Amino acid sequence: MKPMIFLAEGFEESEALLPLDILRRGGVDAITVSVSLDKVVKSSHGVQIVADALMSEISAADVQMIILPGGLPGATNLDTCAELDKLIMDFAAVGKPMAAICAAPMVYGKRGLLKGKKATCYPGFDKYLEGAEYTGALVECVDNFVLGKGPAAAAEFGFAILEKLAGSEKAAEVRKGMLYA
Repeated sequence: MKPMIFLAEGFEESEALLPLDILRRGGVDAITVSVSLDKVVKSSHGVQIVADALMSEISAADVQMIILPGGLPGATNLDTCAELDKLIMDFAAVGKPMAAICAAPMVYGKRGLLKGKKATCYPGFDKYLEGAEYTGALVECVDNFVLGKGPAAAAEFGFAILEKLAGSEKAAEVRKGMLYA
């Protein structure tokens, strides 16, 4: 099982790649997954990234954690992906870990998964966080969710995910090695 960062056309590079880098530095074998029919996914700023796998190539049983980067139209493209929707709802039913940053928390919010929880996202997208308490914090970790505010939160978002998956000591070690401490 691996944490998987799901990429859709128009994703925000820093919100996908900085957490990926942090996780891998921490010894967590995270991978990127394209939700389209092509492994090459173009970011919101025109950078083409080759994903490790296609959505059609993965099994739900192989996914340890769902991680959604923001960016537009990346987050809206993730929101409309039927295969990802099924995976998210299956994860929600059993409380498996999920993360999203920037505009992407709307994917969970629109499905009612953040009701009664503290949540953060890019300002203006809080209207999609149905029933959540919007905090505007850089990162919110509540229950099985890790949520980030936006590009400036990409590193803290990555460290929070690493802490959830590998523990606080490993997260502190990677933070120090990357000169964030």
